[in-house]
Amino acid sequence: MSDVKKIATRQSYGEALAELGAEYPNLVVLDADLAGATKTGIFKKAYPDRFIDCGIAEGNMMAIAAGLSTTGLIPFASTFAMFAAGRAYEQVRNSIGYPHLNVKIGATHAGISVGEDGASHQCLEDLALMRVIPGMVVMCPADDTEAKAAIRAAIEYEGPVYMRFGRAACPVIFDPETFKFEIGKGQIVREGKDVTIAANGIEVGYALEAAAELAKEGIEAEVLNICTIKPLDEELILSSVKKTGKIVTAEEHSIIGGLGGAVAELLSEKCPAPLYRIGVRDKFGESGPAGELIHKYELDGEGVYKQVKAFVKG
Repeated sequence: MSDVKKIATRQSYGEALAELGAEYPNLVVLDADLAGATKTGIFKKAYPDRFIDCGIAEGNMMAIAAGLSTTGLIPFASTFAMFAAGRAYEQVRNSIGYPHLNVKIGATHAGISVGEDGASHQCLEDLALMRVIPGMVVMCPADDTEAKAAIRAAIEYEGPVYMRFGRAACPVIFDPETFKFEIGKGQIVREGKDVTIAANGIEVGYALEAAAELAKEGIEAEVLNICTIKPLDEELILSSVKKTGKIVTAEEHSIIGGLGGAVAELLSEKCPAPLYRIGVRDKFGESGPAGELIHKYELDGEGVYKQVKAFVKG
């Protein structure tokens, strides 16, 4: 996919907020002293009177967002995933989730692809943490097109939403002219009959690369894009698994509690089937170039290909 246009979904986040700002005068953006990195600076430049820099006080930012939401405003609280889901977890749970307030959380710089910032910043637990908060919608878009569509869906949804965005540029997979997005609905991005690969975030692009290689060996993989982890598109996943007989999940997250965990829970209750989870296997990350780390942890196209092939043939 070297010739495909690549855009980091954190860039999509900043651009989408600025676009929506013209349509929603009650949209306000909060950041924790990271507007340049989270790209909320784009919104700040367009609407400085509707931007609040809360400083390096993420818990306080979430509490402020909760309060603002009770006045009819729609706050987007923005920071790195490690701080949004980790440092501010208590405030997200008790001040936003418990009263089911209309707060949107934009979490950037998640996963191994944060690169040189290292293990302290490479949040691999955020999707699991957010999934267990009752009523919290959890989304991890695959590309620029889906990220912008997901952000629009989030502002139209009444209730708390957690959105995960990446630091690294990733291929644009979907055509913005034809792509349709709905919270809780996934898409088949490649038809197949031998194995299902359910992926989200940057792993959707890598899953497509892997599927192309698998096809050369006569293995037809069906690739699903599962942006919304909660609520999960159970119907799509189950129908695909019933067709292929086995499923692999691929995510830039711990294999515990994220997409892999959600699919495992679904299968155990409704359709027992062989499952293999691709992700970070109960480890912390490490510092290094993003591309090299993705390769080392077998999350790139080559790594997904090798693991799916072994699973199918094993």
